[in-house]
Amino acid sequence: MIFLENSLQYDDYFRLRKSVNWNNYSKEQTIFALKHTVYSITVKNDEEIIAMGRLIGDGLYFTVVDVVVHPAFQGQRVGTVIIQKLLSFVEKNTPPGGHSTVSLIAAKGKEPFYESLGFKRIPHEFCGSGMRKVIQKGKEGKGGFV
Repeated sequence: MIFLENSLQYDDYFRLRKSVNWNNYSKEQTIFALKHTVYSITVKNDEEIIAMGRLIGDGLYFTVVDVVVHPAFQGQRVGTVIIQKLLSFVEKNTPPGGHSTVSLIAAKGKEPFYESLGFKRIPHEFCGSGMRKVIQKGKEGKGGFV
């Protein structure tokens, strides 16, 4: 397996999300997001991309998103290496005397995996509950909140 930096392409992104039954975003949104990714890791096995992970952020706060390992390759520590590489990027880019916050929303049931890599569940002694809001817009242009 080969780990590649900043080479994630739309077709691989779409296919990997589909492999784990995650909804995909519009092609336009996805291409925009990929162009604005701070750092990404893709994993190549033979000639196929079999895993990915992205980091988005502003230099103070980072969010780990789209960590997907194709089901045929799960349980082989691929996800662990992806997270380690994403965290290493943040560590390298945090200046002396500074600090960075890395957050994520775990897929249901995957919390123990992230805890094993040093993430803490929220709420905890310093943070309240993590929260999210999804804004969905139909093709006719009308929005709605989910």
